[in-house]
Amino acid sequence: MKKILILSLIFISLVKYSFAQENKDIRIPLIGESAPAFVANSTIGTVKFPEDYFGKWKILFSHPADFTPVCTSEILELSALQKDFKDLNTAIIIISTDGINSHIEWVKSIENLAYNEKKTEKIQFPLVSDANLEISKKFGMLHPYSSSTKDVRGVFIVDPNNKIQATFFYPMTVGRNMDEIKRTLIALQTHDKNSVMTPANWTPGDEVLIPSPATIAESEKLKEKKDPNLREVAWYMWLKKI
Repeated sequence: MKKILILSLIFISLVKYSFAQENKDIRIPLIGESAPAFVANSTIGTVKFPEDYFGKWKILFSHPADFTPVCTSEILELSALQKDFKDLNTAIIIISTDGINSHIEWVKSIENLAYNEKKTEKIQFPLVSDANLEISKKFGMLHPYSSSTKDVRGVFIVDPNNKIQATFFYPMTVGRNMDEIKRTLIALQTHDKNSVMTPANWTPGDEVLIPSPATIAESEKLKEKKDPNLREVAWYMWLKKI
């Protein structure tokens, strides 16, 4: 009996090690790369990414598991921001390794919860089932030294050309700041529209940064323009009102 137990433990350890080794080399798509394509079932039907979101910004959120408190708090916060993201021409897509039936029941439960004195809105964004781990592997959401079968809290902001513009990764124990993700999206859209940059702690409506003058002489030319919307901090650092 003892021998069987030892052999069973060795077998389980080998399986876990093999799975960890298999996933160890899975890479995270980098900023500037095309977001991987996928087709999968979701709570609103089949999702074809990125074809279904032509001309839109996309934010992909990965979740470790359904019916868990941190994940539930994040879905609740996202449901409250649905109109904001729609106004920003942005689609939200949730990915989890749980099955579609679990997703459907979880959504039903969430839509009946009260949280932070907010009424829960009907969840209109899809929760995608990635039970075979295909999408999670494509996006590098499985971190084998955290879990070999559950996603970490990944975030990918993808532009209308399907290029990844920002990524975030959080451990399973830490909920994401949805306001920060929204702020980053707006900053990216502001850059895209105006060819400017945003300084530390920037919020929408604040001054932005223009590309640095290459020389002091170029900085002096900016001064000579006497543009009321420009403000010099240093010869290489200029702020602009937009």
